[in-house]
Amino acid sequence: MIDVWFHIDPSSGVPIYRQIVDQIKHAVAGGTLRPGDRLPAVRELAIELAVNPNTIAKAYQDLERAGIIETSRGRGTFVAEGSVQMTGRERVESLEPIVDRLVAEARLLGMSDDELLRLVEEKIAERSRTRQDG
Repeated sequence: MIDVWFHIDPSSGVPIYRQIVDQIKHAVAGGTLRPGDRLPAVRELAIELAVNPNTIAKAYQDLERAGIIETSRGRGTFVAEGSVQMTGRERVESLEPIVDRLVAEARLLGMSDDELLRLVEEKIAERSRTRQDG
């Protein structure tokens, strides 16, 4: 099973199940989660995040309907083969809230636009090196 890190923000105004859906979509689209990777069981993730198991189940159901994950009774929940099916516009719409939060946080920390861009470029370069090495 892949080790997935979730960040749930109960005060964000975005429903928790939606935060989970979005984070799994991003992990799949970004290559952190790959087809065939096993996701945590509903109860296991609910305990880890301290949320109701029904919240996790709802997120997994949405992801399964979207063809991003598949559940096999007795085996677990896995990233579906061919699961990266977002259009360019969907990818942008999916990332916009994250970028908005990143820019807002950077401004609160007093970072300049150039500093933020440099940081993002460094992280992209790190990811590229990690993918090439792995």
